[in-house]
Amino acid sequence: MARTPLALPDFPWDALVPYGTIARTHPDGFVDLSVGSPVDPTPQIIRETLAAATDAHAYPTTTGTVQLREAIVEWFDRRRGVPGLTVNNVLPTVGSKELVALLPLLLGLGKGDVVVHPSVAYPTYAIGAALVGATAVASDDPAEWPENTALVWLNSPGNPDGRVADVDQLRAAVARARELGAVIASDECYAELNWNGPDPTPSILDPEVIGTDRSSVLAVYSLSKQSNLAGYRAAFVAGCSALISELLAVRKHAGLIVPGPVQEAMVTALRDEAHVAHQRELYRARRAKLLPALTRAGFYVDDSVAGLYLWATKNEDSWQTVGDLAQSGILVVPGSFYGEEPARHVRIALTASDYTIADAVARLELLS
Repeated sequence: MARTPLALPDFPWDALVPYGTIARTHPDGFVDLSVGSPVDPTPQIIRETLAAATDAHAYPTTTGTVQLREAIVEWFDRRRGVPGLTVNNVLPTVGSKELVALLPLLLGLGKGDVVVHPSVAYPTYAIGAALVGATAVASDDPAEWPENTALVWLNSPGNPDGRVADVDQLRAAVARARELGAVIASDECYAELNWNGPDPTPSILDPEVIGTDRSSVLAVYSLSKQSNLAGYRAAFVAGCSALISELLAVRKHAGLIVPGPVQEAMVTALRDEAHVAHQRELYRARRAKLLPALTRAGFYVDDSVAGLYLWATKNEDSWQTVGDLAQSGILVVPGSFYGEEPARHVRIALTASDYTIADAVARLELLS
């Protein structure tokens, strides 16, 4: 019997390779502002916990240890303004990307279902729909969401644009999703990186958004950004207990389990706020140097009020901007990777060392 391969789009980052090659030939070296991967060390307190937990001879549980689930519950109350969760409302995941990609499958979606995602968005939302044969629809207006919508993705703060949804916007999205009988999931992994104030951005699980009714509502969070744990693959999902139970049942069959030592490290990361505050200030200082340098070089920066990126434009084709910056040894990402149409912005990451940011600023000054 003939096999039918999955019909997935080309991996967009492959198209960036030639520009990376150009940037790497710059005589003063390569400045990579394309990837949102942490460059700062994993906090020592977390590494020590991981090291102490390396005797992991038994299988870990898919549901996570009680200590981890309690730490997630406490963290939502303390940092996200979400009281009243129990261990039955939370579940650890192997990073957040696997959940984003697999959620349509885990929920049993398929052909004929619609997965809604932001108009400018992380591409994995659409990939998750493609994996199950569902239709991906890019839309920020709840009134436009089709009647056969089965899953809605929100992303606040947004990747790539750093846009933040306020309580009223979240409330309207939840109301429309419930009207359609759809699950609504909010990807909130940049929530601790809010540049307009000391507090995190609103969560979809906030009582001001959903009251006491968590039905069909999920929030997804990752420790990659706030704690430099990208290599640990440490994340979790929280919300409707019925959905959490459904996800758990499928994940048990699939063997989607966070390793035991990583679960222990997550507990430490969630309970310690000092390292998060320290990392936030590192990014704030880098942003404070890079943003004005971009402005002086003729860029406009839109949104970008939270998260790890600057969403910048010269009001030209984004590939033209990518090419021009590559000539200066700087690699950034075109808006076309995120569905922007027409693509006029580039995404510029703050996830670079202080030295690299200073180098980028110096090169941008030459373009001013």
